[in-house]
Parts: sequence; structure tokens; C-alpha cells
Amino acid sequence: MSTASGPASPAESLPRGHVGLAIPRRALVTGAAGMLGSDVVPALAGAGFQVVPRAREDLDVTDRAAVGRAFREAVPDVVVNCAAYTKVDDCETDPRAHAVNAAAVEILAEECLARSIQLVHVSTDFVFDGAKGSPYTEQDETAPLSAYGRTKREGEEAALRAPDGLVVRSSWLFGRSGWNFVEAILRQVESGRAQLSVVHDQRGRPTATPDLAEAIVALILTRGSGVYHFANRGEASWLEFAEAIVALAGRAEIPVRPIDSATLARPAVRPAYSVLDTGRYEAKTGKPIRPWRDALAEYLAARARPEA
Repeated sequence: MSTASGPASPAESLPRGHVGLAIPRRALVTGAAGMLGSDVVPALAGAGFQVVPRAREDLDVTDRAAVGRAFREAVPDVVVNCAAYTKVDDCETDPRAHAVNAAAVEILAEECLARSIQLVHVSTDFVFDGAKGSPYTEQDETAPLSAYGRTKREGEEAALRAPDGLVVRSSWLFGRSGWNFVEAILRQVESGRAQLSVVHDQRGRPTATPDLAEAIVALILTRGSGVYHFANRGEASWLEFAEAIVALAGRAEIPVRPIDSATLARPAVRPAYSVLDTGRYEAKTGKPIRPWRDALAEYLAARARPEA
């Protein structure tokens, strides 16, 4: 990871001030070029924030000195941390998982605490063990099954020590600026696979990153703090998600065969049921959440016209 400060982006030159914001605000976004960060930056700018985006190449969040410089240069009012190590299986053995998902959040939280700045941290449904069998609320006990889940939970705890710390948990993300399950399925389809095999015994809520980005902005504007869940409406298994992808891509003739999680024998254990209850978010913001199938259809339509 580079520790260079990086050039200013066009978003940084946006004029301050916006109807609905009592005070013009500056937002530092870490992991700004990632799948979620690349949607968070325009969402914040559209809400009137002066955005200072820092991609992984521009800011190594595990480097305390580099983080301190970034805060001094950006002079932010809020920090949105989209930096994460999300290779779930690799997290079992790769020390970068703890460095990025936990230790780096501690560094960010300390800087925010020293400057009375709000820290917004994005977390995951993998902090739960999946044993509940009904949608998880923010009050439910966490019990991560994997190193990924454990490091993300440590990051949550660190973020909540910052002033008005805000943790937004989400699940099963897909977006145009990063590798995700939708692309994995479509690559198999496009490579000529006659049949797909997908696990049927894990359930969650697929979530489009543009929707999550808008939700993060809504929570900032409504002065949300603490823990909130956000995911697109409706639950599915990975099998059902894959079937919808294939059908909406116009390739419904390709069969999707169900398999058990145990068949894959992956290093990291996934929760069997990690559906998030989003009632607290909806009550706080007053914003409805669209179904994941609608968000998926929009994603596939945009994918078909990459110039858009």
C-alpha cells in the first residue's frame, strides 16, 4: 500500500454549502476507489459535502503517520471508512485482515477522537453466527465464525469509541466497481458453462453498493450514531440469488444446481442465516428500501451499457 497523499479529485473542488445542510461539511473517504467507496464519494458530493477521496494507493490506513497526514490535509468533519480486507477465506491466515479491518480502524478512531470528528465504519453480517434463524437486529449478540467476522467486529468496537461513532452493517454487496458474486456467476455463464453449482444453505440479503452509499449519507444527515443495519429488501439463498442473475441476464436456460456449503470445504465458516433487520434504519431516516431484485436488474442493465 502506498502512503502518498495523492492528487486532489474533481470532487474536492465542489463548492461548499447545500440546501438541507446547516453547516458546510468536509468528508474524508478511505478506500475511495473500492466497490463501495466509488459509490460513497458521489453520494456524499451529491448531498453537498466537499469530498476528499483517498484510495488505497493514496492512503495506507494501517500507517499511523500517513493517516495523521491525511487528517491534517483534509481537515474533515466526518470520516467514512470504506477500506476493508474482504477476501473471507484468505482472512483465516493473512495478517492483513487484522491490520486493515481492526487495527486501522483503531488508528482512525483515535484520530477522530483527538479532533472530535465523527467516524462512519462499514461492517458486515458475518459478525453473526447464523444460529438465530430470524432477522438479526442491532441489539443481537455478535458471535463471528471466521477471522473475517472477528476482525470486522473488532473494527466495529474501535469505531464506536469515536465521537458519535456510526457502524453500518450490510451484506452480500455487489457494485460496478469491484469483483462480486454477480460477476462471478456471469463470468461462468459467459465462459460457456453448461451448468452452475451454487450453495443453497446460506441465506442473506443481497445489497447494491449505490443503495448502501445513499443509506450511509442518509444516516449522516439524520445524525445517526451507534449501529445500524442496511441491506436491500428481501432475503435469498446464494442459489436463489444466482438463479435471479441468470434469469435477468437472459440465460434462464442454464440450470443452477444446489450444493451444500460443506461440499465447497472453504477455509472460513460462513453463517447459515445472516439476514439483517433494517427496521431501525428505516425508522431513523424515513426512507424506503427497494427490493434486491430491482437493484440487481438495474445493475445488469448498467453492465450492458458500460459507457453509461
